[in-house]
Amino acid sequence: MQTISTIEELDAIYGEPGERSILKEVPALTKGYRAFVEASPFVVMATSGAGGLDCSPKGDAPCFVRILDDRTLAIPDRPGNNRTDNLRNILEDPRISLLFLIPGVREMLRINGRAAITVDDELRASFAVNGKLPRSVILVTTEAVYFHCAKAVMRSRLWDIDAQIDPSQLPTGGDILTEITNGKIDGDAYDRELPERLKSTL
Repeated sequence: MQTISTIEELDAIYGEPGERSILKEVPALTKGYRAFVEASPFVVMATSGAGGLDCSPKGDAPCFVRILDDRTLAIPDRPGNNRTDNLRNILEDPRISLLFLIPGVREMLRINGRAAITVDDELRASFAVNGKLPRSVILVTTEAVYFHCAKAVMRSRLWDIDAQIDPSQLPTGGDILTEITNGKIDGDAYDRELPERLKSTL
């Protein structure tokens, strides 16, 4: 299989980026880009460190990612399964990429920047939900902010109701855990207890 190994080979295939794809990138949040952040209930966070790569979903009510100023975002890190892959990566390499999705909206927002982790009591308290505070807050300083066109969402039919898959067609989390642990984990119990666990601990 023929592979590409140099930038020159890559450029020969793809050429120069279109003018609009360059002009849409800015270092700070504009009025339009702020609207995307504030409307989004879901962001994917990509980080890199000595232990490898991590791509973590973060979700909550719209505006859960708070805009502190036009170059700074604050993202609460809610209690979860205590896998701190992305946080460890940030400590080793502060570079971060964010992808914001909004249900029903075809365009996406992408942000590249640098991250830091704070446990400031006042800031954590300001993110409390039902009396639960985030373990920490991730601060992101923006370096590149730009929207991603609608092609991927349109091709995937991501928001089309008639394209949704019945979850019963796929294995549950419990099914997968039973399989990969050769039955050491009771998958039925895992699935049965999950709704309460989601409410009480996650």
